[in-house]
Amino acid sequence: MASLMSALRPLVIDGRLVVKIGSALLVGDGKLKRDWLEAMVADLVALVKEGAEVVVVSSGSIALGRGILGLPKGPLKLEESQASAAVGQVSLAQAYADCFGQYGIQAGQILLTLGDTEERRRYLNARATIGTMLKFGAVPIINENDSVATSEIRYGDNDRLAARVATMASADCLVLLSDIDGLYTAPPQQNPDAVFLPEVPRITHEIEAMAGSAGSELSRGGMKTKIDAAKIATAAGTTMVITSGKEFNPLKRLDEGARATWFRALETPGSARKAWIGGHLEPRGEISLDVGAVKALQSGNSLLPAGVTKVTGEFSRGDAVKVLDPEGKDIGRGLIAYDDDEARMIAGRNSREIEAIVGYPGRSEMVHRDDLVLNDAMLTGAR
Repeated sequence: MASLMSALRPLVIDGRLVVKIGSALLVGDGKLKRDWLEAMVADLVALVKEGAEVVVVSSGSIALGRGILGLPKGPLKLEESQASAAVGQVSLAQAYADCFGQYGIQAGQILLTLGDTEERRRYLNARATIGTMLKFGAVPIINENDSVATSEIRYGDNDRLAARVATMASADCLVLLSDIDGLYTAPPQQNPDAVFLPEVPRITHEIEAMAGSAGSELSRGGMKTKIDAAKIATAAGTTMVITSGKEFNPLKRLDEGARATWFRALETPGSARKAWIGGHLEPRGEISLDVGAVKALQSGNSLLPAGVTKVTGEFSRGDAVKVLDPEGKDIGRGLIAYDDDEARMIAGRNSREIEAIVGYPGRSEMVHRDDLVLNDAMLTGAR
């Protein structure tokens, strides 16, 4: 059992970790639990120093903001929630910046709405922002943009948002810190015979039933949204774990064998993403390459505009396109970084010329290698 519970470290060292923190862990009586946050950040910094990349999905802005504004307990009107979120987001972001700053690490806030993770163009922008922050050694602090989101355009829970962020960031592991230490066969507060499940190899109908329906006591405790998050994460190649965050240093405790429920990914994040690009997206256009570009792709490089000889079809940035070799053979799929008219203008040109041609400093790659999947025959030929 110990080897199962101590599985966090090998997953994230030299890998990518997303940690979701709930409001109740972070805020109490309208005030930030500063000591808890400092211990949490210490855990994250320890992982960063060992080579991990960390992303935080943090609740708490509304709870903190309503305390700052002095709003009474009880349900809030929509505009009161949005105002509380706006005020709380400032204080919450500053607290994270201060805590990480003690270690010389920068933190930055990203506020997302449902559309940012569902609409392909905005998804790619958000993904690029997260990736660039991590590249520069900064820690993204992500929350739903509750100051503008309405019930029709929001997730409403940060469990599923965290899962979407984990897939967006191609994370190796998603940790949901909760007020319960994992999944049981029944609500443990109500059923003394409830059995704790240390691992869920696959999410079945029986597992979903354990999480409760929309109106059950267990669902109101948040387990249903956590199972929904596990379905999203594991399908995209991200392992997920639910564990208690009530005590200080929850990640250190998890690494040392604290009770938790693990949901194992069946694939790696990269392979799951490649399968999605290669098999689930309908190509909107085609790009033809020269011999040099084909060899570059076989070597694992991104596709630069200089190697593109022809662009056909109508597509938008983020759409899937067919990749053709000089003889017109279909050799793969990729997510294009430009609209079709811009792709035609920069085809065959040096990446340094992009800004002068399209009028803004676009990406140097026509298709980034992370957004490209080659046919098996192409990969075999490269070996």
